[in-house]
Amino acid sequence: MGLTRTDGPLSPYAPTTVNYAIDGPPHKLLMHPFPRRVRAEFAGRTVLDTRGGFLVHESNLLPVLYVPETDLDQDVLVATGHTTHCPFKGDASYRSLVVGDRTAENAVWHYPEPVAAASWLRGLAAVYWNAADAWYDEDEQVFAHLTDPYTRVDVRPTHREVVVTHVATDGVETMLARSEHPWVLSETGLPNRWYLPAADVAVPTTPSGLRTRCPYKGEAHYEHADLPGGTRLAEVFWHYPDPLPESARVAGLRSVAGGSRDDGSRVVVTVDGAEA
Repeated sequence: MGLTRTDGPLSPYAPTTVNYAIDGPPHKLLMHPFPRRVRAEFAGRTVLDTRGGFLVHESNLLPVLYVPETDLDQDVLVATGHTTHCPFKGDASYRSLVVGDRTAENAVWHYPEPVAAASWLRGLAAVYWNAADAWYDEDEQVFAHLTDPYTRVDVRPTHREVVVTHVATDGVETMLARSEHPWVLSETGLPNRWYLPAADVAVPTTPSGLRTRCPYKGEAHYEHADLPGGTRLAEVFWHYPDPLPESARVAGLRSVAGGSRDDGSRVVVTVDGAEA
């Protein structure tokens, strides 16, 4: 994310405020070693176990782990006729993962004859993240994707005033939260997110069953906001009851994203009076 997405130096939208030029195609690739042991499990079996993996950064995409073919369990790989073509990497061949009565179709791909500019992909293969049941970075289970060494998360306290307002389709405004002692979470390549003490939420909330995972923050729990008159804003707030160490300071704090909702209403987040 840090290198290849948004305004990263290898993104198609790289900033112009630099004193250098990168000579290359608009779609760029960068591979470097990933220095830790990574394992993937499928149907109760370890199908990938590597200490010599590589992260491939590709414009507009999250980094992907490629591993030596010898680090895959060859006994569970079944070749298929599926192929795809990438002008920057070459023609990919695919294999399914088959363990007992479970199959993950076309879960593994590799480039038998990569294009010359990506010849370093020869002998490496990748597994779709969602094809595996679980992934481990060393002995810790990780979710969503491997962490990117070019991405970081900073959480800082601040006394800036944050106000969250719901604007209904008829223009009626309801304040959802207001805080003069929020925390700001800055994650590489993403807009700042403002996290507020639960006591600064101005409307009743009801827990939702929705959960999402972030490899930098942990598992997010969502909450509905119940407005006067019986209107419910579904899953408008989220929080991390047990965040990962790098985001530990947001434990129990509530956050919300501004923008339009499915019903045409809007959630507006202002910071010191300016819309964030």
